[in-house]
Order: sequence, then C-alpha cells, then structure tokens
Amino acid sequence: MRFYKKKRVLVSLGLLLASIPAVCQDWPMWGGTIRRNMVSAARGLPSKWDVDSGENIKWKADLGFTSYGNPVVADGKVYVGTSNDSPRNPGITGDKGVLMCFRESDGAFLWQAVSEKLAPHLDWPEQGVCSSPAVDGNRLYYVSNRAELVCLDTAGFADGNSGPFTDEEHTGTTDADIVWKLDMMKELGVVQHNMANSSPAVWENLVFVVTSNGRDEYGETVPSPDAPSFLAVDKVTGKVAWQDNSPGDGILHGQWASPALGEAGGIMQAFFPGGDGWLYGFNARTGEKLWSFDLNPKDAVWPKNRNSIIATPVFYDGKVFLASGQDPENGSGAGHMYCIDPAKRGDITESGRVWHFEKILRTVSTAAVSDDAVFISDLAGFLHCVDAETGKLHWTYDTFAAIWGSPLVAEGKVYIGDEDGDVAVLEAGRKMKLIAENTMGSTVYSTPVAANGALYIMSRNALYAIATVKQE
Repeated sequence: MRFYKKKRVLVSLGLLLASIPAVCQDWPMWGGTIRRNMVSAARGLPSKWDVDSGENIKWKADLGFTSYGNPVVADGKVYVGTSNDSPRNPGITGDKGVLMCFRESDGAFLWQAVSEKLAPHLDWPEQGVCSSPAVDGNRLYYVSNRAELVCLDTAGFADGNSGPFTDEEHTGTTDADIVWKLDMMKELGVVQHNMANSSPAVWENLVFVVTSNGRDEYGETVPSPDAPSFLAVDKVTGKVAWQDNSPGDGILHGQWASPALGEAGGIMQAFFPGGDGWLYGFNARTGEKLWSFDLNPKDAVWPKNRNSIIATPVFYDGKVFLASGQDPENGSGAGHMYCIDPAKRGDITESGRVWHFEKILRTVSTAAVSDDAVFISDLAGFLHCVDAETGKLHWTYDTFAAIWGSPLVAEGKVYIGDEDGDVAVLEAGRKMKLIAENTMGSTVYSTPVAANGALYIMSRNALYAIATVKQE
C-alpha cells in the first residue's frame, strides 16, 4: 500500500513538473547581463547548420545593407539594429537608422523604430543603428544613430501610445512607441564621431550609456571636451542622474564602447571604457569615481601604438577582463588584454593589474569567460584561449579572416563569426578542438547570441534563428 502511494506521488510530481515551463534563457541586453560576459545558459544548440539547404534554420529575416546592432532576445521578441535597405514600410524610404522587432517563435516582423540620418562625418552613411538594445520589463532602451538614448514600449503602437512622448512621426501598428528620448547632442553638447554605438546597461532605476562624444571630422580636435562621455540616466523619466567627462580632450578618436557593472569592494560599480584608452570604475549609484586603469604602455603614442577601447568590459569572479584596440580601418597593430582588480582605488594601472596578455593584436571584441578560461578574439582573425587566473595562453585558433564580433560560449562550445561569413564552433576547453565551420553566405560582423534553445546569428544583411530541427 505504501509503495502504491509512493508511486502515485511520484507520478503526480512528474505531471506537475511537466506542466512547469522551462526556465527562461533570454538574452535581454548586449552580453546577456550587466556583467557583459558572453556566456549563455541555453541548451540544445546545434553545432552545424546550412543556410542554403535550410538544415537547422528555424527562420530567416531580411535586414538592411549593413547590420551591426547585435540581436537581443526577451519576452518572446528579438530586436536588431540595422539600416533601411530592406524597408518594412514602403512609405519610409532612403537611408535611415532602424531598430527592428521580430517574433521569437517564427521571425514575423512586429514593429520598427526609424531615425533620420545626420551629416556623414557624424553618422556614417548606410550604417543604420549600431547599438544593441537593453530590455527591462516592458521597456526597451537603445542609442539611435543620432546619439539619442531612447526608451520604447516593447509592444510598439500595437497597444496604443504609452506616452508621455506624443510626437512620433509614425504611429501605425508596426511602428515604435516612444516613451521618452534624451538627445545627447542637443541637450548635453555631445559631438559624436562617425557613429553612436553604445549598448545600454540597466541596473535598478538607472540606465548606463557611453555618449559617443568624439573628435571632429578630421580627427584634429575634440569639439566638445566638457560634454559628458558617460551617463547614468533615470530609466523612468529619462533625466540624467549623474555624468562624467573624464576623457575630456584626451579622446583619441570616437567612443564606441559600452559599459558593464559588477559588485566589487562592497560597492556596485559601473565600468566605463573611455575613449582615451583608460578604464574607469564608478560607484554606480552616486557617480563617485573610484579608480582608473590605463590599457596602454607608458610610452605608447596615438595612433602608432596607443589604443583606444572599443570592446566591452567583462566582470567575472570579482575581476574585470578587457582588451584594447582601434577602429578596424586602422589595421591590426599590437593589442593588450588585462585582468583587473576593481577593489583597488586611485590610479590602479600597476596595483590593480592581475595579469597582462600581450599575445593579442588590436581588438573590438568582448571576452567570454567560462570555467576560468578566457576566450578573446582580435581583428586579425585569431581566437585566443587564456587562463583566467594567470593569463597564460592555452591555444590560438586562426579563422583566416578579420573578426569584428565577439566569441559566445554556450553548452561547452565557442561560437565565433568572421568577415568571410563563416562561423566556427570549437570546444570551450583548454585544448583546441574544432567541431564545425558553417558558412552564412555573407559577412558576419556580429556576435552569435543564444537564447531559449536557439542561436541568433546576424550576417551583414540577414538575421537567422538556428535551432536543432528533428528530421521527419
């Protein structure tokens, strides 16, 4: 009798567990979380696929001519930044910056946010929106091509106008519903160089963003050195909570990096990768500057061998991991990668250095740190696996093509795309093993994203949802 009752309990428990939905494995912002570590908990991801035959291709969505705004996945929707070369609204034509929203299940187009372009030296033609948005509940935050920090309703205009912003030009059911907008050029004096690119991070009631303040059209001066380079903004009102302009007139080129956050030394810190080649740590709540770290040798001179920072800091196990680089147009000179202790204070270039990895060239890529191994790529096309504790090199894989995106680690595998349009899949271990190489048919400037059992990979002009498909 006891056995029967136990069996009945087990059966009931099994039915209950079967009715509970799988744990959400969304990727709601660049890097997945405010720590920005390119590691996903998604499972069941394919290693091989074929965009021509459709093998393991769940759906495909056409994008603009050039797409840089890496996908994020949240609450059943996928968001990407692109240009307007594949217009969804026939009434909106010409060069624009576009943020598109698709349904996660089947790739159906839901809505878009469209921005007019600025002068070419401020807003490079045909480049669209380069920011990856951050989704927080029913609100989305991104930086437009016009250096505007924009808050949108994730439902678009399908559920009406959420306000208080009521000046939308396009108000159809497939248009974006703007909640508020902070024009960093008009309101804060920012002058972006070539493009605005920062991907916001949301923590508590604050949105953190790099303003893209940079040098002039000819690279000779910083037109607005007193304008802020880093902001914390109230996520409800769009008002600036605190700001910092530490790089001042020391900005080397543009400022295209994104911030990260992590708790260190008993304080939640915001990490700002400055356009002067320094990484700064702030008290995230108050804006108090805690420390700074120079990612360049003391004798480095711009542009010969002094680098800026385009990658995003990664917070892992109480440390910050970050590498330096320059605009890809400047070529692949020497780079530097560091592991930094953010519990130090002041100028911690020496005291906060845990290790320095010098066998890397310039990079715009963000690291993925998993099981005490750091995976970091560089512009020349090399993917490095480095020990997170010591900085010792385990192995290097050559893709034989430039890498603009970042590596993603998921389910014990590393995914990395390149300029030739290939995505390599390797084991995420201390010994190099290539599992597969997949051709996307077009340049992959983006970073693979994993969410809810699917990979999302954006080629230059298309977004693919890739998932293991059972053959009939």
